[in-house]
Amino acid sequence: MTETTQMPTPPKGDGAKPRSPEFRLAADALHGLRQDLFHDAFAYRPLSRLPVDGPLTRRLPGRLREYAAWRAHALVTAAALLTLAIGSVDGGGPSLLIGPLCALPVLLTMARPVGAFWLSMAATPVVSVLGGSLGDWPWAPGAFACHLAVLTVVAVRTRPRTAAWMWALTAAYGLLAEAGFGPGYYYGTNTGPMLVVSAMILLCVAVRHIRREARQEVTAQQTETAQERSRRTLLEERTTIARELHDVVAHHMSVVAIQAEAAPYRVENPPPELERAFATIRENAVAALTELRRVLGVVRAEDYEAPDAPQPTLGDLDALLANVRDAGLTVEKAVTGGVRELPPGVELSAYRIVQEALSNSLRHAPGASARVEIGYVLGGLGLRIVNGPPPAPALLKPSPGAGHGITGMRERVTMLNGEMTAGRTEDGGYEVTVFLPVAVTAEDG
Repeated sequence: MTETTQMPTPPKGDGAKPRSPEFRLAADALHGLRQDLFHDAFAYRPLSRLPVDGPLTRRLPGRLREYAAWRAHALVTAAALLTLAIGSVDGGGPSLLIGPLCALPVLLTMARPVGAFWLSMAATPVVSVLGGSLGDWPWAPGAFACHLAVLTVVAVRTRPRTAAWMWALTAAYGLLAEAGFGPGYYYGTNTGPMLVVSAMILLCVAVRHIRREARQEVTAQQTETAQERSRRTLLEERTTIARELHDVVAHHMSVVAIQAEAAPYRVENPPPELERAFATIRENAVAALTELRRVLGVVRAEDYEAPDAPQPTLGDLDALLANVRDAGLTVEKAVTGGVRELPPGVELSAYRIVQEALSNSLRHAPGASARVEIGYVLGGLGLRIVNGPPPAPALLKPSPGAGHGITGMRERVTMLNGEMTAGRTEDGGYEVTVFLPVAVTAEDG
């Protein structure tokens, strides 16, 4: 048997040869030309008013500030009047027709910019023939000024690629006009000056576009960076809170498990039901502790070390105030209501809020005095930390902070479903007011 080799047949529809990179580049260029200058060439695109929040326009009176928004329209109108004057004084032809023919494309740039370019190209040979200027070909003085003004305005209103296509078509028209009607008919040509001057203008406009886009991109990046920094600050504060609460809850769950295990041995001949109940309590406490460590333990950084001492409470507030006084802050404490033991999360959050508020006072109002007010009410705990203005702001400069203080306090208050206000006082100081709700128990009643 002879084995025959069957060549693979190309799939249907793939018989066309792959296009070369040069072909694709030319096709993209032609597509860009058709898209920029032919597709919706006479589309209505009115010139929008300019903003009036600049460094100069915002100083104008109200009426003039309203008129300043139309300054772009005024500049285009002034350019149209200038081309009208240049076209009207062009000798040798019907100036009453040449002037408006030169000014009309410039005015059209305020409504249909790409259409104004084509109108300027069409008006150029008409103005040159009607003007009868033998020294300027293919652009008469009025057509020269008109086409430069149109190129400038359209380049400002469109993108750099459109300006490049307009310049290329202008160069092509000038070279064809020189080749068809050269010095044999006219004394001189001005295609060179037109291309050089228009290239310089379009280059400046392109640089302006690039700078504006770069500025917008930088502004967008700065905004995104600020938002990312805010989110990162929020996550850092939440991580810190989670670490501290993990230590507090883990400590109390461990105490529950140990007490449940030791309780049957403290009772002589405990009934089996009681032993089973304590065993169940211990098993649930150990299981909850294991899950707590597994879930909340992931928020610990690699270099985080659990504190040896218990987390601080409001009972440790006097030591905190003593340290703050040693740092140079005059601080007073006032306690109202019946002092009682609160849940560990509330005690820890209240301590941290007072600590952060006093740290902000030291940092942002050096030399000022502060006051800490703690109010035990039936429904929760009230805190008020207020500091006065710095006594010598010109001599004692505030030190910059990381911007985490207010964010961290708000996170702690939100976690406990509390309320918080922070802001400047009338005398120039700063005040932080917090209310942390606490469920009412029978003992409190």
